[in-house]
Order: sequence, then structure tokens, then C-alpha cells
Amino acid sequence: MISHDIIVIGGGQMGLALGYYLRRARTDFLILDSEPGPGGTWRHGWDSLRLFSPAGYSSLPGWLMPPADHDGFPTRDEVIAYFSRYEERYDLPVDRPIKVLEIQRAGEGLVINTHTGDYTAKLVVSATGTWSKPYVPDIPGRRRFEGRQIHSADYRAPDQFEGQRVLVVGGGNSGAQIFAEVADVAAEAVWVTIREPILLPDDVDGRVLFERAIARLKTGNRDEPVGGIGNIVMVPPVKAARDRGILRSVRPFVRMTETGVVWQDGREAEVDAIIWCTGFRPALDHLRSLNVLNGDGRVDLQGHQTIEEPRLWLAGYGDWSGPGSATIMGAGRTARDLVPRLISCL
Repeated sequence: MISHDIIVIGGGQMGLALGYYLRRARTDFLILDSEPGPGGTWRHGWDSLRLFSPAGYSSLPGWLMPPADHDGFPTRDEVIAYFSRYEERYDLPVDRPIKVLEIQRAGEGLVINTHTGDYTAKLVVSATGTWSKPYVPDIPGRRRFEGRQIHSADYRAPDQFEGQRVLVVGGGNSGAQIFAEVADVAAEAVWVTIREPILLPDDVDGRVLFERAIARLKTGNRDEPVGGIGNIVMVPPVKAARDRGILRSVRPFVRMTETGVVWQDGREAEVDAIIWCTGFRPALDHLRSLNVLNGDGRVDLQGHQTIEEPRLWLAGYGDWSGPGSATIMGAGRTARDLVPRLISCL
């Protein structure tokens, strides 16, 4: 059985940021990653996916992401390459692919059961993110629909929808970006959102949103309308769709049929495919055996530490596990604050 003081579950941006500070503190630690190679959830992004911010503002601690040799923000493949070189640069100990099945209490430590064997640790940090837990709302009739349904987690490129009638469901940035490029090839594309999306000014990007979110959390005024991550950033394909006058959305349908959907006014529409851009839930199934999940499928925390199991810590799932911690820049800030607390508990 392999044993370490600290084991981090998840080798994406949060895991790497934690690894940087743990390595700098000369801590005995290991990162377990379920992916076959570096890159975390970026390995699953669609082909045209880009960051919302310049490379220098989308970096992990210690080493700036190299600037792109093209106009625009870094691409998915450039982010993956940066993560890979980051692991090598700091010689981070990552075991992969390791699928964590569950965690059990064992004396003064925790045992991590995986598909290849067991690991033990004094402290465990869960940083598995959300990408492996796509969410699709249970719309009446959804299972009767005979057309194609995919989640944005499985979307790769628009050409697979060429000439089809497509609904893109979801009012966030994923929905806007996927709709913008699918609309170019589909026979008909409709963007479905719960409410009218807020389109941010052209000069507002991820760095502005991140700083606004941090400022709001520091002041405690969570109701302040500062423009959040859910508002639509004018990346090039979305901006082009807006300029063509097609970046419009309609309110949700009320049910689905074998061949399409029924709108709120009773009209029926035939549909070939639906792309669900409806978000994700925390990937925490490996914690069920510890009985720490609450009714919302999250974990009650004091800072990053699990209240019901103090040897378990969480990071990178969203603001509830660290302000901005689901972003690359935010992962670094979260890790910087978290690692000293971890070391103090050894």
C-alpha cells in the first residue's frame, strides 16, 4: 500500500497549483489523476475552445503561460501543452491514469481505493472538478425523443450538425459559443435560454470578470451586479454571431416528443438534435462512502476543510470551495492559501 502525507485527487489546474506549493514546501505528497495524460478537463473541450483571457492572465503559480503566436486568446491545445510542460518543469509527482473509487477512514488517516490498488494519506485534497458530472434537466418527454442528444461535455465540432435542425440549450458561455458555430452549418439553429442572456461589452474578458468576482466576495456584497462568469463574453465567434444579428435566444420548451419539442404557446417543432449546455455538478461520488455529502450534493466546509471529516479538504469546485477556484488564475490563489493550512495539520 502506497502512503504519503498528502494525496491530491485530480491532476487538472487545481491539482497542479496545489502541487506547486506542496513541492515548494518540500511536502511528501502525490497527485492521482484519472486522465491518461496532462491537461485535466481541457482534454475534453471542443475543438475551437479558447480561454477568455490573455495567456499572462491565465497562468498557474510560478510560471506564466507562454504567449500565443497568433491573434486571440490561447487555444485548448495550447492550454494542454502548457499544463504538460508545467508538470515537467516542477517535477510534480502524478500517478495516472488512476481512477479513485472511494475513500475510507482508517485509524488516523484515510485509505483511497483505486482501480489499481490502495493508497493511504494523513490528509486528502479532493480536486476532481465538475467536468465528469454533466447535468441535463429532466424535461418531460426527454427520454422519448428519438433524435440526437449530447451534452456540451461531448461536443467537439459543428460539422456533425450540418444541415440539421438543432436546439442549443443553455444561457452560459458554452451555450453562446456552441450556438454561434453550429448556426453557421445547421439548416436551423435555435438558442434556448431560461432568460435573456446578458452580453458583456467587447472589452470585458475573463481577467475583468475574475477581479470583479474577487472584489465582490471580499466586500461580502454577493448581490452586487458586477457581471459574472455566467454572462456572455464576446469571444470572436460570439461577436461575429451578434454582428450578423443571429445571437438571439428564446425561452424554454415545456416538453419533448419523439420528433421534437413543444413550446410554451403550444406550438410543436420538429428537431434533429439537441445540445445541452446546461452545466455540471461537483464530481464527488468517490466521497459517498464517507457520508459527507449534503442534500445539494456538495460538502459542508469550514474554509476548505470538511466539517464532518477534518482530514478531507476540497478545492476547485466553484466559489463554495474557494473564490474563483474553478478558473486557472483562481486555482493558484486557492492553492496558495490552502497549502499552509494543510501543512499545519500534519
